[in-house]
Amino acid sequence: MDHLSVSQINLYLLCGLKYKFQYIDNLPRPFRSSALVMGSAFHSTLAYYHQQKKDGNDVSHETLYRIFDSDWYAQTIDTEIRYKEREQELTLKSQGKEFLNLYTLDFKGEVEAYEVPFRIPIILSSNGTQHTIPFEGFIDLVETHDTLVEFKTSGQTMSAHDVHTHLQLTAYSYVYQTLHRKLPQKIKLINFVKGRKPKMVTFETKREQQDFEAFLYVVRKVVEGIQSEVFIPHQGYWCKDCEYASHCPLGANLKRIAS
Repeated sequence: MDHLSVSQINLYLLCGLKYKFQYIDNLPRPFRSSALVMGSAFHSTLAYYHQQKKDGNDVSHETLYRIFDSDWYAQTIDTEIRYKEREQELTLKSQGKEFLNLYTLDFKGEVEAYEVPFRIPIILSSNGTQHTIPFEGFIDLVETHDTLVEFKTSGQTMSAHDVHTHLQLTAYSYVYQTLHRKLPQKIKLINFVKGRKPKMVTFETKREQQDFEAFLYVVRKVVEGIQSEVFIPHQGYWCKDCEYASHCPLGANLKRIAS
């Protein structure tokens, strides 16, 4: 394990065996989920929009739509896209463009940086010894006045509790403090909710030192589990859309869950 990310941590906590298939065994994915396609196209388009805003330029909705469509198309070349039950490509693309409308019409912030890459060392202590592991990722948006912004799409509106305990927001706040020697003044999570009438819900939260201590504890336990080769499968609704279902020893149960 040469580095760790929020995605890796979340996947290991969701299903240790899927983590192994993806990050240890490097098994090829036979398809790409519609959620990943939507997320990639949407984030790419937002990155372009924030670049233009930072440079002081206006950008039309038509231009954003073309970028969104181009990114979507690029992801479908030579790759099967797996849609959930009752999902359709045209409907999802329409929702993504409506999200862009909602966000750009509402945006009043000042862009400090966007798609901010980071790589910091996290010091882990175990059994009286210390070692470091690089922690990597990207912060979606940093606005002026030390404001972190993350974008999430979901099938239903996130709860305030989910936002206040969101691992990614804690991790990125920790990263920001490590890099800038100060806490972010504000953390925003903008939740784009899919449905017949797409909507955008903005949450605000903060993090404190005790949150960072809990985050580092989780990181330590995840690293210990990976290094000890503890990869426990965890069944749930996510199994229906798992790219590695054919490799899972619980395959019979997965078919029952999907039916």
